[in-house]
Amino acid sequence: MGFKCGIVGLPNVGKSTLFNALTATAAAQAANYPFCTIEPNVGDVAVPDPRLDSLSRIAKSAQIIPTRLTFVDIAGLVRGASKGEGLGNQFLANIREVDAVAHVVRCFEDGDITHVEGKIDPVADIETIETELMLSDLESLEKRIDALEKKAKGGDKEAKETVDLVNRTLVLLREGRPARMVERKPEEEKLFRSLGLLSSKPVLYVCNVEEAAAGEGNAFSAKVFELAKKEGAGCVVISAKIESEISVLPESEQADYLEAVGLKEPGLNRLISEGYKLLHLVTYFTVGPKEARAWTITQGTRAPAAAGVIHTDFEHGFIRAETIACDDYLKYGGEAGARDAGRFRLEGKEYVVADGDVLHFRFNT
Repeated sequence: MGFKCGIVGLPNVGKSTLFNALTATAAAQAANYPFCTIEPNVGDVAVPDPRLDSLSRIAKSAQIIPTRLTFVDIAGLVRGASKGEGLGNQFLANIREVDAVAHVVRCFEDGDITHVEGKIDPVADIETIETELMLSDLESLEKRIDALEKKAKGGDKEAKETVDLVNRTLVLLREGRPARMVERKPEEEKLFRSLGLLSSKPVLYVCNVEEAAAGEGNAFSAKVFELAKKEGAGCVVISAKIESEISVLPESEQADYLEAVGLKEPGLNRLISEGYKLLHLVTYFTVGPKEARAWTITQGTRAPAAAGVIHTDFEHGFIRAETIACDDYLKYGGEAGARDAGRFRLEGKEYVVADGDVLHFRFNT
């Protein structure tokens, strides 16, 4: 199960620098974590999770395989992209294919790097891109509504539900608010996603700051955090320059560099983790002498579907899941200790997998 996060932003905000650092860091992990570049603008990176290392030590696993996120460096946007300006059509098509958007905004002053709008105003930059996405969505829905209404009048139940959802979304878009803010019931979520709206994607704002502000941010990033809070969006502070410097250092030197610049961990770790949270993902583990592995599922996934992430046969022939909470596995020194302590459980088809579960699936082929 792959999850894609598209990196977007106006020209000269540090988007490509950040992506290059991200992929260089991932490539540097190759000794421990398999890395693949699917295309020049796609990077598949490990999600940091210290639990996996701890589990592997107890199980004496020969290999560690973390769960992953795919980041896509999407072509830069300019004003008018919704009408095809610049690489507008390519930009919009690429956004449609991702699960979430990491929106890089410039939060630093530098006279040597021009800003496409002539001034540093991250909130205005956000509005520029958001407006283009909303205009594209508005045009898309207005083209579809007449045909949907005809179907609805003909008694098509799904068309009626779609018309209602589309009309509620159009109200928001005409008010200048993104589609992701439309109120909807859980049972409408699948239908809403099927509309393919660009402004419906969950957003993580990435504030690219100067080196001195990499830890706490600055006045520019504070405004972005305020906006993110109002929207219920994610937000993280990163210095793309620092990240690019870290990415080319040997692993043995990275900790000293981070300490020298006053950081506890690379900003990319925060970006990856926040992207994982943004998509409402959880991790479960399979652990044994051959490998300790993390698997990505969405919150609320039941055991058979979680098993299906490993192989479809596991889902179709699911019998039960042998389950130990990660904390219990670590506390009692592995499966045998957890069994002896009464912390080993057998769960059936209705069990909702929790973050950190250590699972072993029983199934019929």
